[in-house]
Amino acid sequence: MNFLSLLSLALAPGIAIGIYVYLKDKHEREPIGLLLMSFLYGALSTVVTLLVSWPLTANVTIDESSFSDQFLNAFFLVALVEESSKFLFVRFVLYPNKNFNEPFDGIVYALMVSMGFATLENVLYTFQYGVTTGILRMFTAVPAHATFGVLMGYFLGKAKFTHQRGFYYGFIALFVATLFHGSYDYFWFINYVPGVWVGAILSLVLGVWLSRKAIRLHQDISPFIAKDENIPPSQTPLV
Repeated sequence: MNFLSLLSLALAPGIAIGIYVYLKDKHEREPIGLLLMSFLYGALSTVVTLLVSWPLTANVTIDESSFSDQFLNAFFLVALVEESSKFLFVRFVLYPNKNFNEPFDGIVYALMVSMGFATLENVLYTFQYGVTTGILRMFTAVPAHATFGVLMGYFLGKAKFTHQRGFYYGFIALFVATLFHGSYDYFWFINYVPGVWVGAILSLVLGVWLSRKAIRLHQDISPFIAKDENIPPSQTPLV
């Protein structure tokens, strides 16, 4: 496969998911320029992750056959570092922006940052390992990163517009994204155990289900909903 075909394969899933969530923002869509910047922030968060990970991995020895070592690797060395890198851009760059003016915007911006991260990562993996890896990641790793972003964004949306518990929801945003990311990675990291990879798929399916629910809930409580529809807001919490 030539360069352009490989690049298209690597870019397509992240862009497609980004467009899907953009179209779900029914009541007050975000500026395209800011969304593109969010995507670039996500790519930049990949660089931040590498800068943090290099000294950590150089000083921590992981026994790949050890369940406990792989737990440390999945949840702390990978998931926490990667989700913290994304979180920093969403919480401290995009969160204060005047266009972040409804709970659903948390989902949009966190998703775009996550897709920027996942897309750059996908380009690196696809060019290193080839077409099969690109196709596999199209249905696994990239959608997984999307769910981490949506769940993070759901709680950051609540953080900004639930003033009494803003810090709490901000913490939950990072915690939930890290929990799902770590769970997904952990099952892949110990896939030398026959059939355990199914746990990663189940984690992904649960993440997709919760993400769809999160999108629906924040759609239904948009302060702009009265301009478009006469539908009473839903008060059902995600958790």
